[in-house]
Amino acid sequence: MSQTLQYIVDNSGNKVSVIVPVTDWEKLNNQYQKLLNKLDVLQGIKDSINEIKASKKNAKELQSLSDFLNED
Repeated sequence: MSQTLQYIVDNSGNKVSVIVPVTDWEKLNNQYQKLLNKLDVLQGIKDSINEIKASKKNAKELQSLSDFLNED
């Protein structure tokens, strides 16, 4: 990432905004999107584990993988 960041400061000299080169922004945004996708996958796994635990606790039968794959 380049070091050509520019800061916008208020009247007191406090940084309030930053200007990032477009190429750096695109890299950051791409990394952010990948992290969001990973978070979605991990949240799905967590939800699935919680569903399994709840079904075992309540003696509820879950749908089999075969049935799931054969749904229309």
